[in-house]
Amino acid sequence: MTLGILVVDDEPDVADLFKQRFRAELRTGQVAFHFATSAEQALESLETGLNPETFLVLSDINMPGMSGLDLLERLRARTPDVPVIMVTAYGDTENRRRALDIGATDLVTKPVDFAELKKIVNTLIAQKQAA
Repeated sequence: MTLGILVVDDEPDVADLFKQRFRAELRTGQVAFHFATSAEQALESLETGLNPETFLVLSDINMPGMSGLDLLERLRARTPDVPVIMVTAYGDTENRRRALDIGATDLVTKPVDFAELKKIVNTLIAQKQAA
């Protein structure tokens, strides 16, 4: 089973970074990444459908236009069961509290600790397989 992960971030180097850090998982087909450079683009991609189907969303909080927290609110209304991990350069308590109150599964700070992120992803995969 391939896990579809939608990464939403306005930074241009994020796609290359995730592909590099998840190289082994990509090669073995454990994960497939979809990338969106804005919350609006992410919603459009989810609306039209992604293959493999998105199981996890990783979203930056601070982006031009719609913020990641606004995206999270819309995702919770449309797809309440999809785990959403917020990624931010600002790990302040207000962003953390608001993200978790809206329904984020977790919040990680930049620079991303990819070893920790992989642990979170593997836990979510195990939970999905057990369900």
